[in-house]
Amino acid sequence: MPYHLATISLPTEKPIEIVDITDNVRSALEKSGLRQGTVTVLSRHTTACININEREERLVQDMVTFLKRLVPRDGDYLHNLEPVDGRDNAHSHLLGLFMNSSETIPFADGRMLLGEWQSIFFIELDGPRNERQVLLQIQGE
Repeated sequence: MPYHLATISLPTEKPIEIVDITDNVRSALEKSGLRQGTVTVLSRHTTACININEREERLVQDMVTFLKRLVPRDGDYLHNLEPVDGRDNAHSHLLGLFMNSSETIPFADGRMLLGEWQSIFFIELDGPRNERQVLLQIQGE
């Protein structure tokens, strides 16, 4: 089965940020030339995730607030005693336990079969970062 790989690179600006990447994925799908199959969207980071949800400004704000309350940044976390990369980011890893690193979306006639209100989000949990990467594997015919 033919497949196509693409990468989306993006900076993030906030500690927790929800970025709509639907148009980026749609563009990569168009460039692949494939008409039906699946596209897998994968975050290449342990402190950033992929999610499908509704893009509505106030709802997105609610999502960020919910994540901050769910696992507070200032918790008493062992990982922060000797952080591997100098970042006190245990809360980001813990939030990642509740989220997906990838989503797979079917497509037909060259169009993703998302619902009317569905968007694909890259969710930054440990920003800001100069560059984050999302890998797309598009397979089909």
